[in-house]
Amino acid sequence: MEHLNITSQPDLHEPVAVIAFAGWNDAASAATNAARFLVRRMGARKFASVDPEPFYVFSDTRPSVRLDIRGQRQLDWPANEFYYARNPTGPHDIVVMIGVEPNLRWRTFANLCQSLFTDLGVTMAVSLGALMAEVPHTLPVRVTGTAADPDTAAKLSLTTSRYEGPTGIVGVLHDLLRRSTLPAASLWANVPHYLTTNQNPPATMALLERLRGMVGLEFDFTELLSAGERFVREVNTAVEANSEIGDYVRKLEEAAARAGITPEEPSTLPAGQDLVLDVEEFLRSQRDDR
Repeated sequence: MEHLNITSQPDLHEPVAVIAFAGWNDAASAATNAARFLVRRMGARKFASVDPEPFYVFSDTRPSVRLDIRGQRQLDWPANEFYYARNPTGPHDIVVMIGVEPNLRWRTFANLCQSLFTDLGVTMAVSLGALMAEVPHTLPVRVTGTAADPDTAAKLSLTTSRYEGPTGIVGVLHDLLRRSTLPAASLWANVPHYLTTNQNPPATMALLERLRGMVGLEFDFTELLSAGERFVREVNTAVEANSEIGDYVRKLEEAAARAGITPEEPSTLPAGQDLVLDVEEFLRSQRDDR
């Protein structure tokens, strides 16, 4: 298959594909971290990758340089990689795709993914995402789930998507999967918009909890629970140190208590960017002290 490097093609039992792209649809890296958690905990093996050359404008999506354990410089290109794992606790083996939204040739890219899923006998695809939302960090992370096909939505207790507007590679891929009659669903974690930290363990765990019920997975979440508790404690300390942030969080809590209806009165809160900088500065100092 052109542009796809396959080292080995596994023989899988009714696999489910889990897809996560870094970028605008991956707030706080919640989706890609959930996919990487799957790879680690299931001992998944990489078996294929996409050649980045045809799909990226490298002045926009740049490769990065790192030092390996021997101190040698290594160049990392934007990667779209596929992993597989046997599932000992459920009826479906797992295929995990972790990628970076391409800049170019989206239809070609989506066709490449769909063709691979067909060759592997994938029975369903689930994409993971995370978005910035007006939600407080003090409440359980809300995960919304949609499917384009009403039968798939009903089977998985999801809603049918009513979204209209600009989309990304996830939307393009889902449209192609729908046209090919492969059932597909999308899970989105709502991340507090006033926290633009690059990690949010509670959001990552919320995605995994919703996913495991759909595909019959079981995990030990001890590590994520510990990280999530530490994360919330640190944010709470930052909130307590700034009364304006505290007022803003309470306003979000009150809105959530009224079934998510946003109050209509004019806001007297400080600019969102000021809140973000205050909290981020605190969190940065906490990590630097360790």
